[in-house]
Amino acid sequence: MLRLEFPPYIHPPSVPHSRKTPLCLGRIPVPDRQSTATHCPYCALQCGTHLRHSDGVTTVQPSDFPTNQGGLCTKGWTAPSLLDTASRLRSPLVRGPDGELAPSDWDTALDVVSDRIARIRDEHGPDAVGVFGGGGLTNEKAYLLGKFARVALGTSQIDYNGRFCMSSAAVAGTAAFGVDRGLPFPVTDLGQAETILLAGANPAETMPPLMRHLSRAKLIVIDPRRTRTAESAALHLQPVPGTDLALALGLLHLTVTEGLLDKDYLAERTTGFEDAWERALSWWPERVERVTGVPVAEQREAVHMLGAAERAYVLTGRGAEQHSKGTDTVAAFIDLALALGLPGREGSGYGCLTGQSNGQGGRELGQKADQLPGYRSITDPEARARIAEVWGVAPEALPGPGRSAYELFDALGTAGGPRALLVFDSNPAVSAPRSDRVTERLASLDLLVVADFVPSETAQLADVVLPVTQWAEEEGTMTNLEGRVLRRRRLLSPPPEVRSDLDILHGLAVRLGEPGHRFPTEPREVFAELRRATMGGKADYSGITYDRLDAGEALHWPCPLLPESRAPHPGTPRLFLDRFAHPDGRARFAAVDHRAPAETTDDAYPLYATTGRVLAQYQTGAQTRRVPELNEAVPEPFVEIHPDTAERAGLRHDDRAAVISARGRTVARVRLDGSLRTDTVFLPFHFPGDGRANLITNTVLDPQSKMPEFKVCAVRIEPISEPA
Repeated sequence: MLRLEFPPYIHPPSVPHSRKTPLCLGRIPVPDRQSTATHCPYCALQCGTHLRHSDGVTTVQPSDFPTNQGGLCTKGWTAPSLLDTASRLRSPLVRGPDGELAPSDWDTALDVVSDRIARIRDEHGPDAVGVFGGGGLTNEKAYLLGKFARVALGTSQIDYNGRFCMSSAAVAGTAAFGVDRGLPFPVTDLGQAETILLAGANPAETMPPLMRHLSRAKLIVIDPRRTRTAESAALHLQPVPGTDLALALGLLHLTVTEGLLDKDYLAERTTGFEDAWERALSWWPERVERVTGVPVAEQREAVHMLGAAERAYVLTGRGAEQHSKGTDTVAAFIDLALALGLPGREGSGYGCLTGQSNGQGGRELGQKADQLPGYRSITDPEARARIAEVWGVAPEALPGPGRSAYELFDALGTAGGPRALLVFDSNPAVSAPRSDRVTERLASLDLLVVADFVPSETAQLADVVLPVTQWAEEEGTMTNLEGRVLRRRRLLSPPPEVRSDLDILHGLAVRLGEPGHRFPTEPREVFAELRRATMGGKADYSGITYDRLDAGEALHWPCPLLPESRAPHPGTPRLFLDRFAHPDGRARFAAVDHRAPAETTDDAYPLYATTGRVLAQYQTGAQTRRVPELNEAVPEPFVEIHPDTAERAGLRHDDRAAVISARGRTVARVRLDGSLRTDTVFLPFHFPGDGRANLITNTVLDPQSKMPEFKVCAVRIEPISEPA
């Protein structure tokens, strides 16, 4: 097992913080149980907040935390509304003989779940039970969920919704650098950049406080849509959907031919450039323009803006990743960054903008199909032995890798597939591609259990629904997009019949024959075990403690446990400054080539559809659609379309339209947008029912990351009559 050697010191932040307010929430005094410092429950920025509860009302104020610097987006400001939403789940629900969900007590609900799991395992084996987690779970919950699946259930069938979020960048980043961390530098470093390229990212809507860090830089935005982020850009490149990889290869080609290649950096810090250049050689500017629609002049302007900057960054998002070639696309943008000599250089670099609140911690602590805690591979014998020792089981008792997210859903209820599924913190009935097929598979199960705090569309299909605590009702840790481990702090007690996910895992594990001590219910105790499990791994948390976090230390992994004779390791805010995480210390170029998306337009489906997010909603909308201020802003599904395209389809602004692909149809309200490409329509994926954008999306998977092709599919659009 490779033990990474990182610098045992913290580099000073690029942007000094106000001395009037603490750098870390842990330093904010909490005089009583009516107020606390914590973090927003939504995106991976994990903006610092201060909660106060008085006279039955919970209010939020932003803190001067590094990622948000005293700002919050509309979702952060309204987050307390979720705590007492009228549709809050407040007791367990069990589906009775009449087919209806009815309130139950906890012992009955957990007995039903454990008895049916035991029967299914006895009849069909441990892999007949699956587990699906979420990127919003705390580190402690994500860790214990992975342990529960592999020890208490003995199943290999576990994955999480981060597979739909950042899996392509994780594979590409690991191949290039030896380890994957969304941003291998603090967010505050971006504030000193001169030029930043954003490929397939729209932070002005998905994580608005990040724009504070991008305001100084000249932005190059690659997006088929003129998003709010693109509107603030110095240069907007607007490629045909599904052609980002060709554009990245073209930018690498121009980097070489325009004399911008950092040859000293290549010789000293990288390997594999010649093979990558052999692929990019044929992507001359005119060919790239024919394939992508991006003019040659704009391609040249982009590379010269990057090449002329002393401090420059290349950042990718879901728009680059959510393709059947997403890993190769991200790899090509990493190649571009390496050719310019950016990664591992203070003040410059490559990074990926993680989406979900704990998307980073969620995947490195063991709830992903192929990983064990510490970002260890589940197929590595040494890793298996290490984790088995911590868990007190034999290495051979641990299952191997399981199915990825969509493969898991597609196999539900089929011969050889899981016959039971436990879902924590996710809503795949809306989030998964071809969601009608996924809904059918969920409904076919012998047992579907959902742990959530609102009755999501997936919970409404369940046989047993278990109500769980929310963000302001629990203790724990989260890991944000820059690899910084943060403290989530409890302000309120949950409703009487609501329990933590840790309590649920403990209760089920004991009923399935596990000793109770193996599944602790106290977050501090779980974190102590998590530290031991990650020790020596790529994502090493062993030197991080609650006490250090509460004392205000800014701790980014890897943060190994050092001998008592030495000062504690300060964490690693900046990776790769001296060497990359491969054994030879060098970054790897990837030799990749463009290929068309899995589905292209034709006479029957002449338009490209792409999906994404909007400012007022989050993920599948199960939370934000319950916040009045947010739902009033965007209350229903819509489809953006160019006025000329709409006219040809017989559509006007505010008409209702059907967007139809080879897999299904979704219904949405028409919004005309003259900045959109005439061959492209856009749909947000936050809505349920017949407005689900994922009714039409493609299930073809990236062969490396198993990411579905959310970002491009062939469609047609037709007017439909208003309902009575």
